[in-house]
Amino acid sequence: MPITLPVFLPAVEAYGWDPIWFGVIFIIMMEIGYMTPPFGFNLFYLKAVVPPSVTMSDIYWSVIPYVLVTFVGVLILIAFPDIALYFPNLFFGVSK
Repeated sequence: MPITLPVFLPAVEAYGWDPIWFGVIFIIMMEIGYMTPPFGFNLFYLKAVVPPSVTMSDIYWSVIPYVLVTFVGVLILIAFPDIALYFPNLFFGVSK
């Protein structure tokens, strides 16, 4: 994040996107990266705590529904950005 955000933030502001909305999408997409190969750190953490009979292939297959649901959530946030901005607007009194 410290490397990529300074690169992306000027483009986000140039397109007129809300930086908070972009941050929410960015964090969710990073979590998807933690749940999918080739990196999938969360998958390796899970392998360390499951019984030996559970293979990495089993873990890879088991994460697919969660990734799909998360992608649907991201698409909803892209289609309706006010969902991600509701609480920040409520707490900080920003109105559009």
